[in-house]
Amino acid sequence: MADSRDEPLVLGIETSCDETGVGIVRGTTLLADAIASSVDEHARFGGVVPEVASRAHLEAMVPTIERALAQAGVSARDLDGISVTAGPGLAGALLVGVSAAKAYAYALDKPLYGVNHLASHICVDQLEHGPLPEPTMALLVSGGHSSLLLSSDITSDVRPMGATIDDAAGEAFDKIARVLHLGFPGGPVIDRLAREGDPEAIAFPRGLTGPRDPAYDFSFSGLKTAVARWIEAKRSAGEEVPVRDVAASFQEAVTDVLTRKAVRACKDQGVDHLMIGGGVAANSRLRAMAEERCERAGIRLRVPRPGLCTDNGAMVAALGAEMVARNRSASALDLSADSSLPVTEPLVPGAEPVHDHSHAHAHTHSHGHDHVHEVSKDNLYS
Repeated sequence: MADSRDEPLVLGIETSCDETGVGIVRGTTLLADAIASSVDEHARFGGVVPEVASRAHLEAMVPTIERALAQAGVSARDLDGISVTAGPGLAGALLVGVSAAKAYAYALDKPLYGVNHLASHICVDQLEHGPLPEPTMALLVSGGHSSLLLSSDITSDVRPMGATIDDAAGEAFDKIARVLHLGFPGGPVIDRLAREGDPEAIAFPRGLTGPRDPAYDFSFSGLKTAVARWIEAKRSAGEEVPVRDVAASFQEAVTDVLTRKAVRACKDQGVDHLMIGGGVAANSRLRAMAEERCERAGIRLRVPRPGLCTDNGAMVAALGAEMVARNRSASALDLSADSSLPVTEPLVPGAEPVHDHSHAHAHTHSHGHDHVHEVSKDNLYS
């Protein structure tokens, strides 16, 4: 049996939204998962404020990295590589993480891997359930994404099957929670209240489930509007809003559509494994319904524990370690934070490895998307 110390030791940095996550893994073993969340700072605004998130990342970055290293019991110089979320996400927030990763990689003379946020959400399951089957169907549901993805190689081949055409599932949870005056974030409180409500009390619509609708795409804007109008009608009539029944019926509509389309995609593509990730994967009803439907369909379900479903550095480190293990080329020091990085790019490549100091200039990488910035090795500290 191979010595675990021969497996790549990688630190991952995640700053795509409002959580500063730093994880350290050795191969597929999680050593540290440190998180500093700024969610309380956004609560009074009813949603994430990009500038507030960016400032919080700046303040939390170094302490969170130091905490992760202490948890793992390793030195920064022991690392075999540093991975960072290069996109998609909030532009300013991504910029903080990418800049920090560049600085550490440059100072430590370690290879740098700019990885995709969505691919990282898939790869994190390896830390709990072992290597991903190839292919794997992944349902990623969060405040910013609702996607069905087919991965035959998490480091190089992730194919989008379907996505939301308007609101993401997590975004809908937050908006309905706001209408019900439940605060932010909305997912956990709706999940909690729904357990005491009747999921069949109100027949809310299921978007994009007609025979002529796209088989794998999602739409939650119509559902959000229908729920808001139902609540408004009750209040206008002077009637009490049955908050628990509304929460349960709304949640049932969302999870019904998500699981129905995911199982259909698995059947259509001949894939017998479904992985569910993203913040909404922590929802208890989504987990239960997915388990029921997958069992009936003969599909093996893989869902990481709730702490690994939300944004975290462990998932970025997991994908970075897989990049090292499969000998993928490191990103260049002109790595850009790309707020619209497509999931078809699990790794942002680079012409120049970060540990090669023999060239005077790094080459610019471009893949047709607007970048937050371009930084060469020459002006990294200027």
